[in-house]
Amino acid sequence: MTLPPEIHLMISKQLIYPDALSLKFVNRHFYHLVDTGVRLKVDWLVERRRLHLECPNNRRCDLGSDLRFCRGSVSLLMQRRREHIECESRPGLGCLIYGTRTCAHARQLRTRIKRWMHNQRNQYTAETGWTLLGLHAIIIILALLVLWWRDGRKSLLPSSA
Repeated sequence: MTLPPEIHLMISKQLIYPDALSLKFVNRHFYHLVDTGVRLKVDWLVERRRLHLECPNNRRCDLGSDLRFCRGSVSLLMQRRREHIECESRPGLGCLIYGTRTCAHARQLRTRIKRWMHNQRNQYTAETGWTLLGLHAIIIILALLVLWWRDGRKSLLPSSA
């Protein structure tokens, strides 16, 4: 905060949309200083397309305000960026946040598996429960049919007595 506002403004103009949005909500000074207008949002989306990264997929992407723009998939994309998940999704690009050749924050395979398992537990719904129950029923029925078929074959074989 000891830098002159002109330098703050110059720095904020160099930021991409997620970084500018984060800076904007640091305090009142930056809220009124940082511009996160339509041009910055469009530039961010174009850059994501250029890098073949995921983009918001709904056709009604509202560029009017930050709140409306960040609804839906944009907030998820920004979270994935913060966690360096995008750096892992495109090998060879390096770190997409710091612009380095390799990403020092890329998670190890074990960490990725733990996170995936944790997300799967959180997504357990009633539909998943009924699906698992149905699969168990099918497996039990198939096992009973196999046993019934084996018993039926044994009675059809001639006895060796």
